[in-house]
Amino acid sequence: MSSRRLAAAALTVLAMSVTTACGGSDDGSDASGAPSPAASQERLADQGPAPVGDRTGPAGQLTVANDPNLGPIITDASGFTLYRFTKDGPNPELSACDAACAKLWPPVPADGALAPAGVDDALLGAVTRGDGSRQLMFDGLPLYRYAKDAKPGQVAGEGVGKTWFASLPSDTVSSVQPGVDASGPSEEAPEGEAPPQEGEVGEEVLEALPGLSVVDDPELGEIVVDAKGRTLYRFVKDTDWPMTTACTGSCLDTWKPAALVEKNDVEGIDPKLVIPFNRPDGKKQQTLDCWPLYWFTGDQQPGDINGQGKDGKWFAVAPDGSLVKK
Repeated sequence: MSSRRLAAAALTVLAMSVTTACGGSDDGSDASGAPSPAASQERLADQGPAPVGDRTGPAGQLTVANDPNLGPIITDASGFTLYRFTKDGPNPELSACDAACAKLWPPVPADGALAPAGVDDALLGAVTRGDGSRQLMFDGLPLYRYAKDAKPGQVAGEGVGKTWFASLPSDTVSSVQPGVDASGPSEEAPEGEAPPQEGEVGEEVLEALPGLSVVDDPELGEIVVDAKGRTLYRFVKDTDWPMTTACTGSCLDTWKPAALVEKNDVEGIDPKLVIPFNRPDGKKQQTLDCWPLYWFTGDQQPGDINGQGKDGKWFAVAPDGSLVKK
């Protein structure tokens, strides 16, 4: 066989191997990649009403609810779990969660709060925050809600950063003393030192999150997020092989290319699907199964999905790289 034929055969094998690594278009879109108008209407109809409860509003009548895993916990009048931050310590002069931290963990206002039935009113108190507002305290510790608790009764904030725990109707916090977790001194808590820039998720460090991971969104199901908890999206006009991006120029003002991650810095995702992409401007972008990933500047905090279905062309990403079109 001539050297020219050998080279051609080698290129064919290489192309087949890369094509195998990057799955074909399985998103159910038409040839242009755009979903049909009927599909868009069905998706909007399935959105349903917004979750009950205000993450920043008054707590009202507190309740002792029974969580199947944690036991008795304190909730607000709408049934949302209230949390303690071990870095606050007992009876602090100021909350240790401010700026970007308070975006993810909104402080519970003190005004109008009532103790749960059968609980001593003396356990309620208030601490004045840096902005002058009064935050509710229970048993000497400030109370917070968790922005990623999408529905009453959820406890997604339990154990985050090994410093956040559901508030209990007793003098313990899941057997963890302030500033110390069950395995020793706590790691740096996700506090955030500066408020987020306009259109960007706060710079709060979510220590539990790797470069890419999977979260269970109450509306969309399993979707991929980055190390800051930001929802990652795909653009239906992009292609997986050859890898191309149709988001350039002014598009990048709204949709930011996802930063590269190490293959071993993922959770719930096949590392073989984590592939780098060289953009036309020479910058690197992360892909999943060869599909370029982006985050949306309109998502103001971790867990937001404001980019879902945007213009009928932007959708969250499933762990296998496919589009999520619920």
